[in-house]
Amino acid sequence: MITLYGIPNCNSVKKARAWLAAKQIDYVFHDFKKQGLSADIAQSWIDQSGWQVLINRQGTTWRTLSATEQSAVQDDATALALMLRQHSVIKRPVLTQHNRVFAIGFDEATYTRFTTAESEA
Repeated sequence: MITLYGIPNCNSVKKARAWLAAKQIDYVFHDFKKQGLSADIAQSWIDQSGWQVLINRQGTTWRTLSATEQSAVQDDATALALMLRQHSVIKRPVLTQHNRVFAIGFDEATYTRFTTAESEA
């Protein structure tokens, strides 16, 4: 099962959803504003991709954090705590299949490679 994690009003999430719909790819959308995000899933993403990739330091949520809060994010544990407290700090969307991360953010070339590999499997 393909799952796209994000929030519906995010432009990158909108692009990813439109792309998946145009390619007629079935997926489940997980809105972590409404549905939350479990510590197990977030930890799995950190284990697979690294917290440095998952924390969106260019986003509005990061910029609204105090310098103290920002500097406190230094390892997996502190990044996980922030991700669970402030879902919007996660770079979006996160595309997974069977709990394996395939893409963080939307990049058409990456999505094309992912879907091409899936159709050949």
